[in-house]
Amino acid sequence: MKILIVNKFLYPNGGSETYIFKLGEELKKRGHEVWYFGMEHEGNIVGNDAGIYTSVMDFHSGGIKKLLYPFKIIYSREAYKKMYEIMQKFGPDIIHLNNINFQLTPSVIHAARNWEKRSGKKVKIIFTAHDYQWVCPNHMLMVPSSGELCFKCEGGKFGACTKNKCIHGSTLRSILGTMEAGHYLKKKTYGMVDVIICPSEFLKKKLETYPLFKENAGKKTGRRPAIVMMHNFKYDHEEPSANGQAKAENASGKGNYVLYFGRYSEEKGVKTLLKVTDALPGVSFKFAGNGPLKNMVEGRDNITEMGFLHGSELANTIKRAKLTVFPSEWYENCPFSVMESQIYQTPVLASDIGGVSELLKDGVTGELFKAGDYRDLKAHLEGMLEDPDKLERYTKNCADVHFDSVEEYTDRFLAL
Repeated sequence: MKILIVNKFLYPNGGSETYIFKLGEELKKRGHEVWYFGMEHEGNIVGNDAGIYTSVMDFHSGGIKKLLYPFKIIYSREAYKKMYEIMQKFGPDIIHLNNINFQLTPSVIHAARNWEKRSGKKVKIIFTAHDYQWVCPNHMLMVPSSGELCFKCEGGKFGACTKNKCIHGSTLRSILGTMEAGHYLKKKTYGMVDVIICPSEFLKKKLETYPLFKENAGKKTGRRPAIVMMHNFKYDHEEPSANGQAKAENASGKGNYVLYFGRYSEEKGVKTLLKVTDALPGVSFKFAGNGPLKNMVEGRDNITEMGFLHGSELANTIKRAKLTVFPSEWYENCPFSVMESQIYQTPVLASDIGGVSELLKDGVTGELFKAGDYRDLKAHLEGMLEDPDKLERYTKNCADVHFDSVEEYTDRFLAL
């Protein structure tokens, strides 16, 4: 089959990019022809044989082109045109949509369906929801200025985004985000998708509040999207062992540190975790990552800041940790880091929010604490470190954890 994977970034930028690269590799191994469509960028590691991409949109740079962004992030005529062109050149059987809002816009969905109508060739559109964009214009279910967790836009009432300046604290950007969400709700654009893959039950339940999915979309599109839940596949940083799990050291090979790896940002709970590190000067921590709070992480006596790690270096750092901490304070979907830690037989102490509890067995492979609660995080961390037998039990239990391999996930993807 011919499969077109659509994502605004075609270079390593986060979990969704890792997802499309690994899935695309596996599809190619099985003999399918895979092209990618997104923005042009010097760092792109995947693409298409026709050389068709949209121009880069950098919201953090200046210049005259940036003045046109308010018009392009709602509906991109360029993305529509380029998407139609690549459909003509490639003629895909399947379109796999990922992160498309703002830089590409859902105009690419209209382009795909219009090409299908004119060409007479049926195309199946599958969308993997990596965040809450369809039900929350800033995609986080959070008011960034206050950190308040928020469901005020549920049911298509997107005005709260403007009222709370939810997009970068900007009234203009929040108005545009509200307009974009309202436009595609009115157009029933998302009803043109055949299947929506949600990587967590939590996200699936949130998407099911979207008005379009509560009524028959056939009046406008002839389709009513199916919504299915499929946790992300495990992402190993090294070759798996014979049983399909990554090679991992046993408890005797553990180091004497607690690990945090991920983005250094407030919504990830890093400020709360740093309060705990200050309160536990006798505990050694390692932080691996990067982000806006890097200056706060650096220069602390009991923290070794390792920067952004990848490959076997990251794998070994995870494997040797006594435990990893995942203190996120927003509704995480299906974080790879919680999965990776257990794959490498390292217990996890994680916040009880979003889809995290679906990945971690509380009291079996780690523990859950109340998100954003400094005292609860500190108490759980001390309890795990002061009870070596419990920590060893959690470590051994991680050996029994199973997440889909890329191969297993691809089987399920193709079955859709």
